[in-house]
Amino acid sequence: MIALLNGQVAFKSIDHVILDVGGVGYRLHIPLSTFYAIPEEGPVRFHIHTYVREDAIHLYGFLSAQEKELFVLLISVSGIGPRVAVNILSHISAAEFREAIGRGDVKRLSSLPGIGKKTSERLILELSEKVRRLTPITTGSPASESISAAGAVSREDAVSALVNLGYKENQSRKALESLEIKPDSSLEDVLKGVLRILMR
Repeated sequence: MIALLNGQVAFKSIDHVILDVGGVGYRLHIPLSTFYAIPEEGPVRFHIHTYVREDAIHLYGFLSAQEKELFVLLISVSGIGPRVAVNILSHISAAEFREAIGRGDVKRLSSLPGIGKKTSERLILELSEKVRRLTPITTGSPASESISAAGAVSREDAVSALVNLGYKENQSRKALESLEIKPDSSLEDVLKGVLRILMR
């Protein structure tokens, strides 16, 4: 089982990266928090969860051990698969999620795309005790820091990214229209701005 990979990012998109490790390319599924924090140059270390099914093996990569721990906890909950777990971590930080679980904040958890009231209640019920036992989150961890890349981005790229994250196209376009996009904005910048609007 692969638990850690060090290498160069050969390709990066909002939901996965291809990591070149000694000439071998590993495809890693990632949450948006990891996407934002990947440096543009130099070697990168990913904490890996290897998810094995009968018909496939998928690798999920995280820049912080805390996010990986939380991902593993999430997929242990009935009805929460890896895709939903990544979606949750893409829309709420590990620290905020843990706080919401600790407070029993159904409203905050229900605001995440694809997570209804019943799922929120199940998350709180099944994870409250387990979250308390997790490793404390240190400030300044890679996943909490945002590293933006230069480069223009089109509205269609942003709409496509938001639809992939579970938002409806009309909802995404409306939020984009209310956002002022600078000519040199990167996809990361635009997504951060739009997600702030969508999560109000």
